[in-house]
Amino acid sequence: MSKAGGAAGGWRGLGRALRDVFFPPSCLHCGGLVTEASPLRHVCAACEPLILRVEAPACPCCGHPYFGETAGEQLCVHCEGLAPAFHEGRTAVLFRGPARALVHTLKYRQGLFVLEDMAELIATNAHAADFLRGAALVPVPLHPRKERERGYNQSRELAAAVAARLGAGTRVLELLRREADTRTQTNLDRDQRRANLKNAFALAPGVVITTDFRYVLLDDVFTTGSTLNACAAVLRRAGALNVDVCTFGHG
Repeated sequence: MSKAGGAAGGWRGLGRALRDVFFPPSCLHCGGLVTEASPLRHVCAACEPLILRVEAPACPCCGHPYFGETAGEQLCVHCEGLAPAFHEGRTAVLFRGPARALVHTLKYRQGLFVLEDMAELIATNAHAADFLRGAALVPVPLHPRKERERGYNQSRELAAAVAARLGAGTRVLELLRREADTRTQTNLDRDQRRANLKNAFALAPGVVITTDFRYVLLDDVFTTGSTLNACAAVLRRAGALNVDVCTFGHG
């Protein structure tokens, strides 16, 4: 590290220490104080181990970990019947406990401040970080109405935070737009989600696909994979040859 980089890191560390003295952060999961003992800023040292990092072996389609016996052919109930338009999928953590609190704070409470922790969890998980490093990250777009209501696209903000954290040529390319203002996917089953997203996405105006780029669609949570798969299909039809997907959480 250069002297300038070391100095910058030192100032950032000092700034966090001063903030924590005057505005001590509280844990998003249990409400307790977050001290320097925790590697995360918004999850305390007691709750941080409750975050279940995903490692290999995991489903090569949706990224959910295989538990128990790993010999022989694996069947994954989480993405059964998906028929992916992408090559491979990974996820960093399971969507439960403190990880769920981070995502909900980002999506529903204007909590952009949690991006620091979410990027940290991805960057320190080699299974996810090595998969993303050097790729062109493509955030899943929101419909303009939804983005106006929320004030930002959480997938874009997450992609930017991850790209900055990983470096090594990792960048964000906004290639897609959401054309249909579809109803929320929350209470829909897999078939309903697929139908709901028909023709919902398209290439953004002026986008040119580079065939030798590796594109990784990035989103906050993998549920059934319908949204990511619809986006991947648009990229593939436009000529992208290498399309993968990655999410912060799965569940």
